Amino acid sequence: MRIARFSIDGNVAFGAVEGDKPDELVLDIIKGIPFADFELSGTKVPLSKVRLLPPVLPNKIVAFGRNYAEHARELGNEVPDAPFAFFKPATSVIGSGDEIQYPSFSEDLHHEAELAVVIGRLCREVPRERVKDVIFGYTCANDVTARDVQKREKQWARAKGFDTACPLGPWVETDLDPSDLTIQLTVNGGQRQLGRTSEMINSIEDLIVNITEAMTLLPGDVILTGTPAGVGPLNVGDEVAVTIEGIGTLTNKVIKRG
Repeated sequence: MRIARFSIDGNVAFGAVEGDKPDELVLDIIKGIPFADFELSGTKVPLSKVRLLPPVLPNKIVAFGRNYAEHARELGNEVPDAPFAFFKPATSVIGSGDEIQYPSFSEDLHHEAELAVVIGRLCREVPRERVKDVIFGYTCANDVTARDVQKREKQWARAKGFDTACPLGPWVETDLDPSDLTIQLTVNGGQRQLGRTSEMINSIEDLIVNITEAMTLLPGDVILTGTPAGVGPLNVGDEVAVTIEGIGTLTNKVIKRG
């Protein structure tokens, strides 16, 4: 099931996305919230009549760096011996169709297409065999990075945590095998990144076991699983799109920060 979060007539709701053709998609509005037992209301609205919002509002975004060997090498980094985590704040999240604001303190903004895992229940110290039980679903992400700031400041809080640095969407797919999916990113229609989730160094199970050894995850929290090779610059006016097999396409335009 594809679960979207949207606004219509000033109201915010969740809905199940139905249909196959992009111009015929509709939302069946959900009674309640998708992280608990819910029912479909039967009230349907065309997707074209709503504004898509970030599919979740996470308490925290835990991102894992250098989880694809070729990406680590393309930036001159060694492949880490263990999962390498950092945080992006909740205030960095935007949805599909929202604008990425080019930060005033950077001159080298980069895209990073990623598979995002959405947590479905409160969990800590999750054993490997129970990882699937705590996953709500999967969505597309763009780990937008001020590369010059990342290199200059060494730690990544500003480089990866500025407002609009974490586009998520367009919705969460709850029924998906994430082990070998195509990840593609285009800028203005031209392909920049192309990889497969099977190329991850550490699996989704590895990442969730690793982070829940240290902290509790809450429903709606997001895990970013790393980016394949091909990262590169974004400029004001660019349209960047992340497409993941079985999920959909997350599209954002880059604007000058006002």
